[in-house]
Amino acid sequence: MKKFSHINAQNQPKMVDVSTKAVTARTATAQAIITLNDEIMAQFKANEIHSKKGPVFQTAIIAGIQAVKKTSELIPMCHPLSIDGIEITLEPNQNSLYIRCTVSVEAKTGVEMEALTGASVTALTVYDMCKSFSHNLNIKEVKLIEKKGGKSDIHQKISQS
Repeated sequence: MKKFSHINAQNQPKMVDVSTKAVTARTATAQAIITLNDEIMAQFKANEIHSKKGPVFQTAIIAGIQAVKKTSELIPMCHPLSIDGIEITLEPNQNSLYIRCTVSVEAKTGVEMEALTGASVTALTVYDMCKSFSHNLNIKEVKLIEKKGGKSDIHQKISQS
């Protein structure tokens, strides 16, 4: 049976000790997809979408950036990291908006959770700001699509519905 890294010999939670790991360059990209209605997508393509709460996509990107930086406060076993870079992109495809969050760091541990948190919070913010237009919104398929550095690299196929 495989041993969990975050459970000690007494079967209690623990934070992994990374003190002996080498500092390396690490990046991770996560993707979230949110389906939007035709009206919202048309406004996005015209780069003019504002809700009662303000500019939707710019606000969502800022929220995602803040979430990346606060991941260790939200996910108990994540190490606090001094993030080197965050890029969040929004790409429309039919009635879906593809949100990609790429995070980079030079550290002893990776940034997968930070990328996933950034993509998720960006999608949640789009949902929050667009729900006044329609409640027919759906956040789906939040996943890690790429990780570089550390023990292993991951490259997932990027979905395009």
